[in-house]
Amino acid sequence: MREPFGGLILSTAFRILVPFTIVYGVYVLCLGEFSPGGGFQAGALLSVGVLLSRMILGDKAKFNISGKTSVVLAGVGTFLYTFTGWLTLFGGGNFLDYNFMPIQMEPAHEMHAMAIFLIEIGVTTCVMMTIINLMDSIIKRGDDDGSVK
Repeated sequence: MREPFGGLILSTAFRILVPFTIVYGVYVLCLGEFSPGGGFQAGALLSVGVLLSRMILGDKAKFNISGKTSVVLAGVGTFLYTFTGWLTLFGGGNFLDYNFMPIQMEPAHEMHAMAIFLIEIGVTTCVMMTIINLMDSIIKRGDDDGSVK
């Protein structure tokens, strides 16, 4: 996938489709706690936007994320949603009791919503980078012997 794949029709479809995919992924992330969707769906949508840009534009894609960076960011996402769950213990509550976050906010439900949003961001980052990492390993495995089987 180092070389661009596609001509005029694919480039035009890419320019139309990818921005909507990324905007919809962010929309699903931001409203995941109120409507169907959430971290996993947003991560899948955002990874599709990155992978489409990489497939159509090659290595010159602006949304390109390298293999080592994707592994590190997947770990950061996992750490973020795990740390948010454990942070409630430091606030004096039970595990995953978001009303006891050490960050004080006036209405308690805003603190609860912020903790859920942090978990959604962590899950989105982890899922997005894992899908990109899986695609990178599949492409690299096909490039080793020069053919994709």
